[in-house]
Amino acid sequence: QVQLVESGGGLVQPGGSLRLSCATSGLTFSSYAMSWYRQAPGKERELVASITGSGGSTNYADSVKGRFTISRDNAKNEAHLQMNSLKPEDTAVYYCNAATRYYKYWGQGTQVTVSS
Repeated sequence: QVQLVESGGGLVQPGGSLRLSCATSGLTFSSYAMSWYRQAPGKERELVASITGSGGSTNYADSVKGRFTISRDNAKNEAHLQMNSLKPEDTAVYYCNAATRYYKYWGQGTQVTVSS
């Protein structure tokens, strides 16, 4: 059974930082590209960042470039999203995603709220 469990969300002031983690089990982790998506109230889910199975290539939404960093630890079957210089518009539920050409799995999401 494949499981993706996000952690690390919370309430942070503008300009602050958070580090999200996605712990996975039940899959061959290094075979999956890992991504972080987010969904704000009343908006569609959007891709924030992605990383290839080897970790050799990353991709970011324009809105987070230079502020967020995606990484993975294939030995621990974990993915991470370091979020710096957070803005109120970063407030959303953040979801971890694992994908190959044939399979896609989602975590349950973790709330990130940026507010003073």
